[in-house]
Amino acid sequence: MDKLGANPANSSPLTPLGFLERAATVYGDCPSVVYHGTAFTWSQTYRRCLRLASALVSLGVSRRDVVSVLLPNVPAMYEAHFGVPMSGAVLNSINTRLDARTVSVLLRHSGSKLVFVDPALLPVLTDALRLLPPGHPAPRVVLVEDPHEKDFPPAPAAALTYERLLETKGDPEFRWVRPASEWDPMILNYTSGTTSAPKGVVHCHRGIFVVTLDSLVSWSVPERPTYLWTLPMFHANGWSFPWGMAVVGGTNVCLRRVDAGEVYETIADRKVTHLCGAPVVLNMLANAPEGVRRALPGKVRILTAGAPPPAAVLGRTEAIGFDVSHGYGLTETAGLVLSCAWKGEWNRLPASERARLKARQGVRTPGMADVDVVDGESGRSVPRDGSTMGEIVLRGACVTMGYFKDEEATRAAIREDGWFYTGDVGVMHPDGYLEIRDRSKDVIISGGENISSVEVENVLYGHPAVNEAAVVARPDEFWGETPCAFVSLKEGAAASAAEVIAWSRERMAGYMVPKTVVFRGELPKTSTGKVQKYVLRNLAKEMGPTRRGVSSSSSKM
Repeated sequence: MDKLGANPANSSPLTPLGFLERAATVYGDCPSVVYHGTAFTWSQTYRRCLRLASALVSLGVSRRDVVSVLLPNVPAMYEAHFGVPMSGAVLNSINTRLDARTVSVLLRHSGSKLVFVDPALLPVLTDALRLLPPGHPAPRVVLVEDPHEKDFPPAPAAALTYERLLETKGDPEFRWVRPASEWDPMILNYTSGTTSAPKGVVHCHRGIFVVTLDSLVSWSVPERPTYLWTLPMFHANGWSFPWGMAVVGGTNVCLRRVDAGEVYETIADRKVTHLCGAPVVLNMLANAPEGVRRALPGKVRILTAGAPPPAAVLGRTEAIGFDVSHGYGLTETAGLVLSCAWKGEWNRLPASERARLKARQGVRTPGMADVDVVDGESGRSVPRDGSTMGEIVLRGACVTMGYFKDEEATRAAIREDGWFYTGDVGVMHPDGYLEIRDRSKDVIISGGENISSVEVENVLYGHPAVNEAAVVARPDEFWGETPCAFVSLKEGAAASAAEVIAWSRERMAGYMVPKTVVFRGELPKTSTGKVQKYVLRNLAKEMGPTRRGVSSSSSKM
């Protein structure tokens, strides 16, 4: 057997782009992408993506050039996930809530050759292009019109628009550019920058292929689901589901904006079966007023990740009738690589206990090689006791190749011991299920005790008046720092800081109880629903240190 191995017949580079070609054959007449009154079949989507790839090549885009998209969840955004890499280029999806300065930084750093932009985001892009350094070549701009948005002005006659590009320069019979190697770069995503400056994460065809199939298996996605795009496709490429829906011939229902009423209406009208979203989406659906909610058309499955979901939010969402699954991933893993794989015997437990178990991030997905929680100094595995905290480390095919133009950051994250260090703090339970306790920067050290902000938040979410809660460190003259809770209340609900603190004291150790409670109308978030804790940390610091003997404080911001 030692004479056998790789040969031309068995070593074709892995790539997810072939999923679309297969979908056009198997599901050709089935709906692929739906957006208001616009609907395409898989055969049409395949030909449109070939036109897009052909048009990009005709404009001078070549292998490894970066093509950026600044788009909400509209059909063109979906098509870009296939069409851009089919031209040989690298797809760069830009967060649609970034300001012009940050967009300019990303365009300069990536060396983007062309940008597809939504009319609503054109002013931001225009300002971003003005901020490029003198002499830096500006990317070509293609406007993606939206005929369903009546408030958008028509594109100038001379402007290059997406549909004009496909019609005039796109060849539906184009032979798409296959990767020379499965290690060829395919995706360039920038981290959210919630804990540091954004870094360019590079993924290859092989990694995206593996994580796509892995996600479908892990979530047990059946053939021909109806998938609602509540998760931004720019967020880790929609956790790989743009490519995944082609594998199973699903119907992609696009939403420009996520609103509780529109989500419920779309679920009912389109008979949605699957959707993804951060816990903030679950919270939005669970707390929607009775008049906004609509009866679910059947079993609707939600996959949540992006931030540790409070058990109370999981419980309320499932009480409505949603079937919630929970996973964990990062921009650096191109999708979810941990899943709270459910055990049948857990169904016999009380609802509160089921929600507590489901709040854990779980075990590695089938396509992930290994996961562990290690001591930061020794690198050794922490005890499986559910309380000893350490850093979560990963090893597997879909881990990033590294950070673009940043060797130092790459070496810091991908170390010689063969692990990718996530920067997330977690514990390993005796049953082998992992649970995140915090980002390393969010752990509160009070009087020498490590406090998990997530653990405190989980308790606060159980308060009947609390809509959202985020806990950060506030300087303290005696303890060094103490928990400071930023809270938004449910519509029509009322509570004082003293009440929240007293309620918390009954449910957690005294050193973990927030010493400060700040009420806000809404907590600051990234576009993917993660609370911007660095903003709240700065606010807590500006409040000054708490003093010994002062048991509580309350303010509105």
